Amino acid sequence: MDLSDEGEAMGKKAHRSRRARVRRAMALAVGAAAFATLGTAGAAEAGGPAGQQRAQTVERERIAASVLGDDYKITLTALRSDTDPYAASVRMRAFTQQDGAWQESDRVTVGEVEGWFWFPLTGSQAVCQFSTASTEPAPITVSLLVTPSIGCSAPEAFELRDGRFYRP
Repeated sequence: MDLSDEGEAMGKKAHRSRRARVRRAMALAVGAAAFATLGTAGAAEAGGPAGQQRAQTVERERIAASVLGDDYKITLTALRSDTDPYAASVRMRAFTQQDGAWQESDRVTVGEVEGWFWFPLTGSQAVCQFSTASTEPAPITVSLLVTPSIGCSAPEAFELRDGRFYRP
C-alpha cells in the first residue's frame, strides 16, 4: 500500500466518522423534538400549562393533629413548595363538628410562607411543641424543627375562638 492509498483510506474513515456524527446529531434532534411535542400534548391533556397542573398537586404531609373534645379538631400540615424542593410552608387548620362531620372553619400559616425546610418538617422529630387546651378560647402553641443543627423555632401562640384563629 503506498501513501496515496493510505491517505484515501484515512479520508474515507474521516468521511464515515463525520457522517456518523451527523446521523447521531439528527437522531438526537428528532428525539428532542418528539419529547417536546409529547410534553406539550401532556400539558394540554392535563387541562392547561404544566405550571397549573403542578399547583394542583402540591405535596403535603400532616405533621400533627389534636382533637379538643367534641368541638374542635386542629391539624398542622407541611406543604412542599412547587418552586423550591427544599422549602415548605406550614398550614394550621381548624375544624368544627357539623352534622356529624368535621368541616373546616379556619386556616392560618405558621411562620413565613415557604419559610421552613421540607425534610426536617416531615421527619420524626418535626414537632417540638404543639400544645392545645379544651377551653374557650383555646390556647395553641406551635414550635417546629427548623433543622437538626439549628433546633426548634421560637414558639408561636394562637387562640381558637368560635372556630377562628387569632394571635394574642
